[in-house]
Amino acid sequence: MLVRYRRVPYLPVTVLPNAKFEVVSALEERRLIFPGLVIQPEPKRTYPDSSLIAHLVGYVGEVTEAERTQRRFAAIRLGGLLGKDGLEREYDDSLRGADGVRWVEVSALGHVVREASWSSMLLPVPGRPLHTTIDLDLQRYVAQIFPVGRRGAVVAMNPNTGEILALYSAPGYDPNAFVGGVDPDYWRRLNENEAHPLFDRTIQARYPPGSTWKLAMAAMALKRGIVTLHSHMPIPCRGGLQYGNRYFRCWSAGGHGDLTLTEAITQSCDVYFYQLGLKLGLTSLLEDANEWGFRSRTGIDLPGEMTSEFPPGTEYYDRYYGPRRWTAAVTLNLAIGQGENAQTLVNMVRFYQMLASDGRARPPYLVHPSAKSDVNLDLTSDQLAGLRQAMISVVERGTARGAGRFGGTIAIAGKTGTAQNPHGPAHGWFIGFAPAEKPEIVVGAIVEFAREGPFVAPLVTRVIGRYLGADTTVASNVRIVLPTDTAPHPMQLLPGVPGEDTTLTPPPPPPPMDTTPDTTHEAPAPRDR
Repeated sequence: MLVRYRRVPYLPVTVLPNAKFEVVSALEERRLIFPGLVIQPEPKRTYPDSSLIAHLVGYVGEVTEAERTQRRFAAIRLGGLLGKDGLEREYDDSLRGADGVRWVEVSALGHVVREASWSSMLLPVPGRPLHTTIDLDLQRYVAQIFPVGRRGAVVAMNPNTGEILALYSAPGYDPNAFVGGVDPDYWRRLNENEAHPLFDRTIQARYPPGSTWKLAMAAMALKRGIVTLHSHMPIPCRGGLQYGNRYFRCWSAGGHGDLTLTEAITQSCDVYFYQLGLKLGLTSLLEDANEWGFRSRTGIDLPGEMTSEFPPGTEYYDRYYGPRRWTAAVTLNLAIGQGENAQTLVNMVRFYQMLASDGRARPPYLVHPSAKSDVNLDLTSDQLAGLRQAMISVVERGTARGAGRFGGTIAIAGKTGTAQNPHGPAHGWFIGFAPAEKPEIVVGAIVEFAREGPFVAPLVTRVIGRYLGADTTVASNVRIVLPTDTAPHPMQLLPGVPGEDTTLTPPPPPPPMDTTPDTTHEAPAPRDR
């Protein structure tokens, strides 16, 4: 404050923002004994929807010395406000406008003698209003039904235009707390919170895509003519695949048997996709993935988007493992969405946007669309239709069966995914779109520590149903229950003789899974897929 005053003594410096009426009254009564005192109202930002739009809209704060060294912000006066995050930051130039100037004559003691006439004043220029693509009703609905206390994110997009319809990250924060200067205690709590509420999980968090990646593998193989939707693999799934001296497991220990590509997508069979990856080859896999944008940003008009991680080519493995110290086995991990592959939610939604449209990418945007993309899956209309039909089967009788009932009578296409997490339970993915025959919305969700994708699927299908008018249930009366970890068997905690209460006993195991066809549309028992 003192440094700023010494630099520009003729400009007022804010000493007490948000002053209470009692304080203002007392100062007004004693104005003559405080030379240079200025008491004036200032406009304040207010965010009515608070935390549910925090990562989308961002917040404003006082410009710093470091920011004023940047050419874009050099014209902002000391003490001026600047967008710090979200749309406030991205479109600060449009929203801020320009300050006005009021000339006053003061005495040697700093008392105001007279004000200049209105003709000599410079009137402030208001900023331009910003019109976004967000469906605020849908945004509020997402925030209402998102599992309480969980970390994760949801992105909804129009697959035909790239318009973002909802963008939600949990946990959030209150952007109103930053208006007029953030309280140091609140700022410290935000930064010390292990859930990192300032972190935008829609564009900044990177997760292994898990089985949501299998649609990319299928699209690559179809594009290159390696398989058709009815192709079988040489080795049927018996619960795993032996490759060299390693055994790569399928999520279903009992195996899936002999499947076509369509059936493998429906059942999310790892063994089928291990072999598909080997047929495709590591070089082709890396080439197509990089061409389709799995190692780049989407270009969404928000600051801070992270670049997805993916190997640029086989030379990556030479650098990481050393020449001739790695084998084609790395392809098997990549084929099921694990290994050296970490994608942002918005980037995976962009890929499913291509599947939901004509195969061409429409970059996501909130206000202004970016330059047109030349990324194209290069699939025929029949191939795209076949992939959509396989994804419909995922929701109707596959790994997400039971979730489709939340979309009413609308046919929903989607894919579950389980992202292995070295720090705890796996993360759950689900990305879907509808109506499947002519999609109008694509929605992706990631819930950290959800253990598997099928538990996330109802969240996405409810959002789709809400947007398309099929789900009118009041969100506050709906609970989406995610599983919690339990010990697999009684565990000895303290030494003791039999009969002492020294063991932790979990709830009884669920009954054996019924192998008869699913006619109740109930969600499947928890499994890793």
